[in-house]
Amino acid sequence: MALDYERERERFEWDVPDDYNLPAVIEDHAANFGDRVAVRFRDDEGNEAERTYADLRDDMNRFASALADLGVGKGDRVMHLFPRHPDAFAVQLGALARGALLVPCSAMLKPKDIAFRAADCEAGTVVVHESLTDMVEPVLDETPLERVVVLDAEGAPDREDWHAFADLLDGRPTDHDGPELAAEDPMSINYTSGTTGQPKPVLHRHRWLRCFELINGRYWWGVDRDTDFSEELLWATTGTGWAKWFWSPVGVGLTTGATQFVYDGEFDPETFLDLLESEGVTRLCAVPTQYRMFTQVEGLDEYDLALTEAVSAGEPLNREPIQAFEDAFGLTPRDGYGQTETVALVTNYPGIDVRPGSMGKPVPGIDVTLLDTTDEAEVDVGETGEIAVPVDSPAIFDGYYEKPDLDERTFAGEYYRTGDLARTDEDGYFFFEGRADDIIISSGYRIGPFEVEDALVGHEAVAEAAAVGSPHDERGNVVKAYVVLADGREGDDDLVAELQEYMKSETAPYKYPRRIEFVDELPKTSSGKIRRIELREQEQTKFGE
Repeated sequence: MALDYERERERFEWDVPDDYNLPAVIEDHAANFGDRVAVRFRDDEGNEAERTYADLRDDMNRFASALADLGVGKGDRVMHLFPRHPDAFAVQLGALARGALLVPCSAMLKPKDIAFRAADCEAGTVVVHESLTDMVEPVLDETPLERVVVLDAEGAPDREDWHAFADLLDGRPTDHDGPELAAEDPMSINYTSGTTGQPKPVLHRHRWLRCFELINGRYWWGVDRDTDFSEELLWATTGTGWAKWFWSPVGVGLTTGATQFVYDGEFDPETFLDLLESEGVTRLCAVPTQYRMFTQVEGLDEYDLALTEAVSAGEPLNREPIQAFEDAFGLTPRDGYGQTETVALVTNYPGIDVRPGSMGKPVPGIDVTLLDTTDEAEVDVGETGEIAVPVDSPAIFDGYYEKPDLDERTFAGEYYRTGDLARTDEDGYFFFEGRADDIIISSGYRIGPFEVEDALVGHEAVAEAAAVGSPHDERGNVVKAYVVLADGREGDDDLVAELQEYMKSETAPYKYPRRIEFVDELPKTSSGKIRRIELREQEQTKFGE
């Protein structure tokens, strides 16, 4: 699918039926192509499973009936905490069919994080994998959680209000008369990563998934309901606890009726490349860190992949993995940008001439713009501004769950401000510059950390890098780079000098890191984003007043 960008912008319409909801979509898919495989699953222990769209419908309705008997109804909050699993969709769909709100949680969280979320949104039910029950059990007495459903339970749980998922489904009918659902009904509470402060409860309605189908599907993955999925296998490497799970496996895969590959196992570049090859994956969505690690595999071009598309999101994709994929597979990974609060806002859409380092162009139907950080004036081409979307756009979230004060601050103006900074070139391409609070001001220059980091990882000695401002008596701040070295490299004064000279040739001279520190790893959020705030605080401690 190669798209005519200007034509797509002229013809785009927000076609969101009033009665849109995902359970109804799955019912339609099962009726129209129930024998199509929806999920092809494997794990790192060699277990395999498949679920057709008819299977998803049946298990969705069985679980919805079970939840009804447990007292779960419209508007109730159902948390879930499980790894990638062949029944992940059935759990989510069953809760949605009851009109409940999904509250996804990552297995990387801690019990205190689970307790915060449960108390904040007053969740009464949690579905947890048997391997993760020790994250839930310690907080039950201090939260509103009343019932626990255990996925892959070994026998029936012997505690009151604990239930085995398989037992709940056993013998139940494959149809369910649940509440009527509409596009404007609440659907999920997705907590933000929390780079500063406590995570915020982002509320989305059922229309969010239709917006994913219209935007993420067509203008990022390059698929829609007319795609011949007999020739396609999609793989998004995300986990079930992230908004990215809704961005791709749910919002693109399920809505369009695709066949998806789901793998439960730790990331290892060679293993994932083997799976791409053996499974015949045609469309891949991975995060930049994974793409960067793919490029370090020797003999990358020896893998015989069926890939026709590769997309990336989460953080900007550097030039190095783009070039490596092009060299190895004749395939250009396409970056995309959005947030937990939105659909994809800026993408390298199918058919675009990808410019390394660019997020692409604003998708049709969304008036994405760049505003001055101090007012609502649009910035000029080449100037850095804050990415913003009109507050009435269907592409953004519907506020924070029961947080009117936050809503008032967020939606008081004409635009929803993302907090992310970018600049555009003369052809309308967007280039990420960092979070608004990540910008480094040195001797009056405004320096985006990503440009520094992107250049640094282009050096063969650098695996990862993070750039922050470091206090300086004369310049106010200088650029400080925290560098994780590639395997086999050692950090010393000679390498510092080498990297600084390299950076002077790759960026404007005032952007090179005057301070470099070699570290074993970078601090990151549970979703894998660099916590530059921690690094800035370290610099304030070292050099601040």
